[in-house]
Amino acid sequence: MKLLTTKPFLIGITGGSGSGKTTFIRHLRERFTEAEVCVLSQDNYYLPQAEQQCDEKGFFNFDLPKAIDKQAFVQDLQQLLDGKIVQRSEYVFEREDMEPQLLTYQPAPVIIVEGIFVLHFKKIRELLDLKIYLHAKENLKVIRRILRDQQERDYPLEVTLHRYENHVLPAFEKYIEPYKEQADMVINNNQHFTTALEVVAGFIRDKTLDNRR
Repeated sequence: MKLLTTKPFLIGITGGSGSGKTTFIRHLRERFTEAEVCVLSQDNYYLPQAEQQCDEKGFFNFDLPKAIDKQAFVQDLQQLLDGKIVQRSEYVFEREDMEPQLLTYQPAPVIIVEGIFVLHFKKIRELLDLKIYLHAKENLKVIRRILRDQQERDYPLEVTLHRYENHVLPAFEKYIEPYKEQADMVINNNQHFTTALEVVAGFIRDKTLDNRR
């Protein structure tokens, strides 16, 4: 593995559930190799289910900052910034039929850290060189959340709607939306993010080239 010649450039990407973070980042990934860009996702830093808070109906509330192992999240991010390899077991939420994979993160000139709380967590926010916020209308976010929960987590519709109203929306209003004004770039994803994607990809390409000089 080639050693980095400069400090990695750290990009934080956030936005409410259903705003399009996962799709946006997937398209970015496709444009770069693992040696160029590393993506660290908050989704793999949830605490074990036994330590999660349940609501009055017995559903785990994953939309609280305390649902995240913040210490491990910050520690692994710092390891990557220091040029060290990080390994982390995949978090499978409530899918008992899924076998977690061991994920390996390689240091890279550009590191993307993504998740709904990356701006709320002060220690992470202060490390970021670029803050990106994805925005979408509330009705679109609900539809996207329903589709994701059915396809990826096998949640019934009534469970998704209950969680959206009682977990997702209150968390968005308290822990996510207030940081929109602190973002360096706000991407509207009501229809598409094609232009913004090309802008961000071009910026990242320049940063990876800087590391080779």
